[in-house]
Amino acid sequence: MIRTAVLVFSFAAFALPAFAEVRLGKNVRIGGHDASNQTFDKNNRGEYIIHDKQPKNAGCKIRKNKDGSKTKVCNLKKKN
Repeated sequence: MIRTAVLVFSFAAFALPAFAEVRLGKNVRIGGHDASNQTFDKNNRGEYIIHDKQPKNAGCKIRKNKDGSKTKVCNLKKKN
């Protein structure tokens, strides 16, 4: 009986979704652009797209997702 309870509890613990949060600290660069002091989690997401040439829609924009979260989409040109 105790073994069954422990087994069920252990499966329930592994079945829970993982929560992650990414914090970018000081002097963080993505493609040569400053991305310091930003935090991304399940509600605030980040997507950095690095292009070799100048992108058509350069810069960062906030996009709202269907699940209520927001995604920061940045189209950046790679700095040499």
